[in-house]
Amino acid sequence: MAFATRHFVRAASSAAAMAAAKKLIIKHVTVIGGGLMGAGIAQVAAASGHTVVLVDQSDEILKKSTKGIEESLKRVTKKKFADKPEAGAEFIEKTLKNLTTSTDAAAVVHSTDLVIEAIVENLEVKNELFKRLDKFAPEHTIFASNTSSLQITNMANSTTRQDRFGGLHFFNPVPMMKLVEVIKTPMTSQKTFESLMDFSKAVGKSPVSCKDTPGFIVNRLLVPYMMEAVRLFERGDASKEDIDVAMKLGAGYPMGPFELLDYVGLDTSKYIIDGWHSLEPNNPLFAPSPLLNKLVAEKKLGKKTGEGFYKYK
Repeated sequence: MAFATRHFVRAASSAAAMAAAKKLIIKHVTVIGGGLMGAGIAQVAAASGHTVVLVDQSDEILKKSTKGIEESLKRVTKKKFADKPEAGAEFIEKTLKNLTTSTDAAAVVHSTDLVIEAIVENLEVKNELFKRLDKFAPEHTIFASNTSSLQITNMANSTTRQDRFGGLHFFNPVPMMKLVEVIKTPMTSQKTFESLMDFSKAVGKSPVSCKDTPGFIVNRLLVPYMMEAVRLFERGDASKEDIDVAMKLGAGYPMGPFELLDYVGLDTSKYIIDGWHSLEPNNPLFAPSPLLNKLVAEKKLGKKTGEGFYKYK
C-alpha cells in the first residue's frame, strides 16, 4: 500500500510538473494602445482567429482605430481575395467579430492570455501600466511590450510575473511587415518564450529571437547606421543626397539613411539614441548628433512636419 501511495504521489507530481512546463496556447489577447502599432497588432491577431480586445483612453480614439482596421482589412482582401469578393467580405466580417474595444484595461485583462502594450515610448508610463494590470490579470497571463528601444527587463521588474514577461516587437505597418522580434529577458521562462514564438507564427509572422539588448536586432543595427550617415554629412565628407543615392544603388536599400530618418521621425530617432547614450555613454555608436539635436529643437521632425533633412510639400 505504501508503494502504491508513493507511486501515486510521484505520478501526480510528474503530471503537475508536465502541466507547469506546457506552453500556453494563446487564444485571448488584450492590446493596450489604439495607435497605428496597436491597431495593426489587434488586426492581425483578430484575423488569425484570436479573440481580441483593443484598449485606449477614449471611445473617440477607439472608433478611429476600428475604422483604420476596417480600411486596412479592405486593402488586404483586395489582394488576398482578388477573385473571390464574397470570401473577402466574409473574412472582414469574421475578423471584426473577433475584435471588441474598451476604455478600461483593468476590467478586460481578467480573462486574457496575453497583454501586449503598444503605448507611448516612455518607460515610466509603461511601468505604471504594467504594475497596475499585474494586480488584475490572471496568474497564467503573459505580458509583452511592443517597445522598439526600451529595456524589457526594467518593465518586467515592475510586475510580479518576471518569468511571464517578454518583448514582442512588431514592425510598421503591422499587417504588411512579416517580422516580429521576440525578446527573452534573463527571467523569461522557456515556456513563456515558446508561447510568444508560437503566437507570432499563429498571426502569420516570422519571429526571430533576441536577448534584451538595446534596440534588439533591427534597430541595434539600423539606428547606428543612420547616425553614422549623419556624422558623415556633419563632417562634410559627402552630401546627404549622395549618401542616400549611394546606399540605395550600392547597397540595394529601398531608402537612403536621410530619407529613412525623415520617414521614422527625427524626434523618435533622437529619443532612441539619447536613451542608449545614457545607458552606454562611452559607446561611440550611441554618441548624440549636434545636427539632429538642432533639427529637433527647430521642430523639423521629418515627413510628419513637412521638413526634416529634406523639405516635403
